[in-house]
Amino acid sequence: MSTAVATVVCLELPLFSVRLARPDDLPALTSVIEHRAAWMRERGLEDWEGWLSSAPMMAARAVRPRSPGWVLEHAREYVVGCTKLSDRPLDEGWSVAERDEPALYLNTTVTDPAWRRHRPGALLAAWALERAAATGRTWVRRGCTSEGLLRYYRDGQGFGLVRTVRSGQTVTHLLARRAAGTGAADGPSARKA
Repeated sequence: MSTAVATVVCLELPLFSVRLARPDDLPALTSVIEHRAAWMRERGLEDWEGWLSSAPMMAARAVRPRSPGWVLEHAREYVVGCTKLSDRPLDEGWSVAERDEPALYLNTTVTDPAWRRHRPGALLAAWALERAAATGRTWVRRGCTSEGLLRYYRDGQGFGLVRTVRSGQTVTHLLARRAAGTGAADGPSARKA
């Protein structure tokens, strides 16, 4: 598996890049997740305890050789976030037709709040859109269970809400955005094929 660096195109922040996660990223990724949990706790957001207790396990998943995550780093020195991409959805609720479309699914994105002013989550999403287009995918899709994340992904990153599904007590918002360079409109008007 190649560990080539895929540079994020960002005129204002040329020192950010995305690369495959490596085992030596484990301490930095654990720290990123712990910082996110502390940020959540300070704002009274639910699940911060789960994030804190799961930080080592979440970081370990990101560096698994069989299905590594991707890290966003600054100046090839500081890990500021991570995400996973897959060819199939982890979230229930995508139709059979949607599952058959060429798409990448963006999930388990975590960023260090100390870097918030640089919008690392948006940088990872932009990179995923470019990667999807470069690999022949039409869509980038993601799901979330938080109203706050729904607003951020929709209003801040241009993902359109496709539908909201309920399973027991869990409400999941499914979002999609056309891959960069596919020649189609992005954002909410491009919710469905």
